[in-house]
Amino acid sequence: MRPWPGTAYPLGASYDGAGTNFALFSEVAEKVELCLFDEHDAETRIRLEEVDGFVWHGYLNGVGPGQRYGYRVHGPYDPARGLRCNPAKLLIDPYAKAVSGEVIWHEAVFGYTFGAENDRNDLDSAPYVPKSVVVSPFFDWADDRHPRTPYHDTVIYEAHVRGLTLRHPGIPEELRGTYAGLAHPAMIEHLERLGVTAVELMPVHQFVSEHGLVQRGLRNYWGYNPIAYFAPHDGYAAGTAQANQVPEFKAMVRALHQAGIEVILDVVYNHTAEGNHLGPTLSMRGIDNEAYYRLAEDPRYYTDYTGTGNSLNVRNPHTLQLIMDSLRYWVTEMRVDGFRFDLAATLAREFYDVDRLSAFFDIVQQDPVISQVKLIAEPWDVGPGGYQVGNFPVLWTEWNGKFRDTVRDFWRGQPATLGEFASRITGSSDLYQADGRRPFASINFVTAHDGFTLTDLVSYNAKHNEANGEGNRDGNDDNRSWNCGAEGPTEDEAVLELRARQRRNFLATLLLSQGVPMLLHGDEIGRTQRGNNNAYCQDSELSWMDWSLAETNADLLAFASAVVHFRRQHPVFRRRRFFQGKPIRRGEELRDIAWFTPTGEEMCEEDWESGFGRSITVFLNGDGISDRDPWGEPVLDESFLLCFNAHDGELEFTVPERYGQRWAVVLDTVTGEVLHALDDRAEPRTVAAGGTIKMVPRSLVVLQRVE
Repeated sequence: MRPWPGTAYPLGASYDGAGTNFALFSEVAEKVELCLFDEHDAETRIRLEEVDGFVWHGYLNGVGPGQRYGYRVHGPYDPARGLRCNPAKLLIDPYAKAVSGEVIWHEAVFGYTFGAENDRNDLDSAPYVPKSVVVSPFFDWADDRHPRTPYHDTVIYEAHVRGLTLRHPGIPEELRGTYAGLAHPAMIEHLERLGVTAVELMPVHQFVSEHGLVQRGLRNYWGYNPIAYFAPHDGYAAGTAQANQVPEFKAMVRALHQAGIEVILDVVYNHTAEGNHLGPTLSMRGIDNEAYYRLAEDPRYYTDYTGTGNSLNVRNPHTLQLIMDSLRYWVTEMRVDGFRFDLAATLAREFYDVDRLSAFFDIVQQDPVISQVKLIAEPWDVGPGGYQVGNFPVLWTEWNGKFRDTVRDFWRGQPATLGEFASRITGSSDLYQADGRRPFASINFVTAHDGFTLTDLVSYNAKHNEANGEGNRDGNDDNRSWNCGAEGPTEDEAVLELRARQRRNFLATLLLSQGVPMLLHGDEIGRTQRGNNNAYCQDSELSWMDWSLAETNADLLAFASAVVHFRRQHPVFRRRRFFQGKPIRRGEELRDIAWFTPTGEEMCEEDWESGFGRSITVFLNGDGISDRDPWGEPVLDESFLLCFNAHDGELEFTVPERYGQRWAVVLDTVTGEVLHALDDRAEPRTVAAGGTIKMVPRSLVVLQRVE
């Protein structure tokens, strides 16, 4: 097969209905061979002779969707200079839109000889590595459109495609654990009942299970080990046809959009599955090592800001192009609605320090496609100076780790938390206001995939990661958790009652705080990982959703859903601007927010500095919202008192004078009661101004002004 010249752009394999254009960047290559594989794995090598701007390209008439392929790159092999070309290694196309197969951990997939890392390994890796696959770009999107839910109306549900759906009894068995399973009406019904507006999917880019995990009989379950940034992970596809994962993923997005639910992808552009200098040669390492990776001062080794062995070289324009092309592809062709960037501080490292004005953020800022979707940063990495909460540019929102830590500390009764707790539940203005951002810059969360589930947060003081095979040394030791009096499972009714109340406290605090709330999948039904706070390698019942808990903990699911809908009903809990601590409109007497001690007195400086204070009341003025609706009218709401008692004893809270004559209890974490409207019940509990309400230890009550 002799290729036609083709074109240098777009990179990757592009099918046009008649044939496929292949294009690969490599500045160091001396010769590039395109390798086609038939159904029997017989290989045909075709030399790409056209080179423009370091892009090797050619067009094959008659080659179309389902064709498996890879590349062999001939060039210098000199690790001391950072050069690692080796034509014996079949390489995955960095722009492959689908990948088929898994790595078989044979010595041939490594670029060096075992026991002699300085000697080049010339074993053919083709039988042991995944193949890139040509895909069809054609798909019937019907009338699909992006929901474009405003940030202040957004409720995010962090989920794992496989773990969420694998054991759902309402999903056909052949669809469980797949994109099609997530698109099934039974799954969408649950998401709609819960009231979330977006699913944030843990990594779905094609990823690899590390050699060490496979040797221990484990797998990379979370997926934070990517090898192809354009390809949906083939292990989540129900269909068996080559590249079926692409239309199946698109159908999932279409189904979720029809339900008004956005799709956000957790993306890992900070490193790849090729690891450190002793890792496998699967793709970029063998194509152009020094262009794609940040090399250390000694170019045999890699700079590692991620804890995974390597870091992508975002200083190189071709690597930046790869990332931007990938992001744009997922928005325009796969129709996703946003991204959460894993270890995003790594992308900001222009040279050594984290630089918020780095080239990556400049390019995103001006991109007409990417700048218009949701951009969420995990604002840290493992390198020096990598903790950057509050320091990302204006377009960006951030996982607010300080919200998580403070709310956990408050409800477990840590002293001296009142001031920071007040800041976190009102949008963290200390982190985001100075540079012009809004409260929704804060993605608030109490739990996430990395760490305890909500049930484990209130059931364990320490991690229990023995199943990971690392001697319980992995995972975070600082969990800020509290087991409520017993470690792990217990039949003690008092402990179980307190745990149930603490779960409701956390959910209510999260959902009624200013900012964007994010729920961890399964927290709404009490999912447990039995104390494992680092289940990255647990593709097992330890991580999968046990859907029988939806019946066992039906009250928890009902409470979580009720609070989500309560938040949606009341804009005072999802303001678009920070509180000012003063009247918003002329002639208004009451401020937009006020803080009180349990005795009903306004907080003074001494109260805020009290080391033992663990209880507080906050007034939210529904007439003090400085926002306008899409038609330019003022946004008005009811007014509320939120009474927080994180003390270990019962307290009487006095309802403040002047802020309302009578108040009704609309949310109580003791009973699990949530009233969407006051006429939901004929006689809601009410209390007059100056009256008191008993607050049991560690509880939250929300009062709505009725007079």
